[in-house]
This record gives sequence, C-alpha cells and structure tokens, in this order.
Amino acid sequence: MSIRLRFTLLYTIILALTLAIFGIALYTIQAQDTMNSLKQDLSLGANKLAEAALKTDSRPAPPESEQHAPPPIPFDEFSSEQAFQAFPEREIGRILDENGDLVASPFGREEDALPLSAEGLQILQNEQDWWETAVVSEEKMLIYSRPVIVDDQVVYIVQVARPLTERDRTLQSLATTLLFAGSFMIILAFGIGWVLSRLTLSPIQRITQTAQTIGDERDFTRRVAYTGPPDEVGQLASTFNAMLARLQDAFLKVEHSLEMQRAFVADVSHELRTPLTTLRGNLGLLRRNPPAPPEEQADILADMVDESDRLIRLVNDLLLLARADAGRSLAKEPLEIQPVLEETLRQAHQLDTKRQITLDVSSGILIRGDRDAFKQVLLILLDNALKHSAGEINVKASRNGGQVEVRVQDHGPGIPPDKLERVFDRFYRGDNSPMTPGFGLGLPIAKTLVEGMGGTIAVESEVSQGSTVFVCFPALNK
Repeated sequence: MSIRLRFTLLYTIILALTLAIFGIALYTIQAQDTMNSLKQDLSLGANKLAEAALKTDSRPAPPESEQHAPPPIPFDEFSSEQAFQAFPEREIGRILDENGDLVASPFGREEDALPLSAEGLQILQNEQDWWETAVVSEEKMLIYSRPVIVDDQVVYIVQVARPLTERDRTLQSLATTLLFAGSFMIILAFGIGWVLSRLTLSPIQRITQTAQTIGDERDFTRRVAYTGPPDEVGQLASTFNAMLARLQDAFLKVEHSLEMQRAFVADVSHELRTPLTTLRGNLGLLRRNPPAPPEEQADILADMVDESDRLIRLVNDLLLLARADAGRSLAKEPLEIQPVLEETLRQAHQLDTKRQITLDVSSGILIRGDRDAFKQVLLILLDNALKHSAGEINVKASRNGGQVEVRVQDHGPGIPPDKLERVFDRFYRGDNSPMTPGFGLGLPIAKTLVEGMGGTIAVESEVSQGSTVFVCFPALNK
C-alpha cells in the first residue's frame, strides 16, 4: 500500500469517526430534546386535568353489592370544567379511579382505556407519577399517569398520552439525512484527500524519480526542484540535495583518485620498464657467444649496477609514498627546528660540496611534529634545489604570529606558470629529458608528510628568477 493511499485512508477514517461521533451526538440530543418537550407538554395537560378533576366529583359511589366497575362516561358528563371541554386534539386524556379502572374519556367508551401496567398502578397508588410507552391501535404512544390526591388518598388517576409517530418519523428522517450526508462527505473527503496527498507527496515522488535517475545515469549533478514552504517535505528535499552535493563531491574525488591511480600505475610501469629493459639487454650481452671483451663487460656491469641502484631508489620512494598514503601515524611531539635544520643542511652539503647553502633561523622555534618526517621533507626540498639550480640555496625559518614558516629558495631557471600547478602530481617532471634525475615523487612525498603533521606546503616561482618552497606549521609555545 502506497504512502499516498495510507494518508488518504487515514484522513478519511478520521473524518468518518468525527462525522459518526457528531451524528450520534446530534441524534441523541435531538431525541432527548423532543422527548423532554413531549413530557413537558403531557405534564402540563395532566396537571390541568387533575386540577379540574379536583373541582368535580360527579361520579356517585357504586353500591356495595355491585361486583364490577360502572362503565365510563364522557368528559362533558364527568365535568363542566373548561379543561375537559377544550381538551387538545393532539393529546389523549383519560380519568381512572384509584384501582385503575376507566372513569371518563372524551367519548365514554370502554375501548378508550389506555394501558397501565401493574407496576405503574402500584407506583401511582403510592402517590408517584408514572411514565411508560405502549402500542395503542398499532401506534406507539408515550403515556403519562399521575395521581389526584385528596386528604392523602388517591381519588383519581389522570392519564395523558401523545403518539410518538411524528417524533420517530422526524428522528428517522434525521438519521437518514445524517447517514447519506455523512457518506457523501466521506466519499468527497476521500477524493479531496487523494488529490491533496498527491500534491503534498509530489516532492517525495520527485526525490524518488531523481534518485532512480541518478542511480541509472550516475549523474550526481541533478537536484530535486522544490519551491514549497520549508516544512518537513521541504527539509527532506533540502537534505536530499545536500546529500547529493556531498555524493557528487565524493564521486569526483573517487573519480580523480582512480584517474591518479591509473596514471600512477602507468607511470610506475614506465619508470620500471626502462631500467628493467636495460638490465635485460645487458644480461643478453653478457650471455653472448663469443663473450664480449673484458673492457666491454666491465662497462656492462657498471651500467647494470647503476640501473639496479635506480630501481632501488624508485622502490624506496614508492614504499615511502605508500606508507604516507596509508596514513602512517606520525609523532606529534614538541620539536625545535634549529638543530634539525643544521643537521639536514650538513648532510645536504655532502651531496654537492661545491654548492653554498645558507641558513637563517632563530633559536627556540618549536613546532609539533615528527622529527624524521620533518627531516625527510627538508632533504627532499634541498635535493630538488641542488638538482634544478646552479647557484646559492637559501634556507630561512621564522615565526610569524601563530605560524612557523620554513623557506627553501634557489636561483635556478624557475618553473613556468602552466607547470607550476602540477609540481605536486606524482611522477610529474617539468623536464622529461632522460638526463633529468629523479622520478617526480619528491614533492608529492613532501606534501603528504607535511599534511600528515598538520602543516601546509606551497611553491612560488618566476622564470629565470628561481623558485621558493614555503612550508608552514602551527607554532608551539614553550
């Protein structure tokens, strides 16, 4: 069962219960009010007859030998009081004796007697009123009986009755009207609820269709179009659009990562193919028959050693990059950078003893990081500066507010703007010449290590002016 149908049925059931309660209450109130009105009219009529009966005593007492009550007499013979002469036509009046026998009626006929139960007669003889309903001449009537008391004795019983046919017909008409009107309203409410639920749930349907389209087409740029109020459905649409934005961002990142992975595998394959091909060719030369001269064999072995060293360096760089990518936990300890800088510069100077490397650093500058990782970053930056420039290299470390900035500046040929934005891409080298040393992994490794310690790294360069690498870390107070 759809949500739309459930909402419509729930709305219709609630309305049906409301109409049923309203109809039952209205019917009950109307029935009670009409009954009370009838009882009030009958009480007034009975009181008038009782007052008139007290003023009249036209019936002689029967002789003691008489075994049966005398026949009833008409009202005009029973009394000349106005109450008996102008008795309303809509009401039926009877006068009984204390034993419940008919004494007088409008026409004085024995068949005019109204029902009176034994229980009712006993209650009346106890000087209390009595109400009952009975069928008289195939017509349901409400009968009110009250005693007429003289000197604490019941001398007469006044009966007044009125048919309930008109009241019952009115109540039946009211019940029929309520039933048909309620049924019509329920059917109409179901139709209106069906339409309104469609309008209310249309954003949810659009969300479903959008989700299905995204799943089929993998188009995370789509959004749910919603222009309604910021209610629950609006919040759902906004949340769904926000989720789509995050999914789109994640999808783009995954897609970019996959592209980088494919490029990484291709670059690694390319970098490994060259030394392996060289090694395989040199092994073929060594197996040549007749063998190569000793001098040529020495050159071949030297070439194989160089290529093996190159493979070892590549594998070491790849392992270092893999550990950094895997999120290897780096120490976050207070680190004074001056001793590390001085030690690293001494080791870098051994790579090219003819080059001058200057250091400008203040003592007591602290960061929170990993000593080995920080030193590895500095060695990478100095190694790049030594490889790609021929002049002096300047290293400067200073504290600027809450940041510690380390600069490594060379005076080489610089990097063109179109290549500068790719210097942190893996296996990217601005100069693809086979004579250019390195594999293009230095700066990506440095970037990963710096970010792992909570820092940032950036490069600025001008053609023919040189390049400067900026490494920044949050400063740590002593």
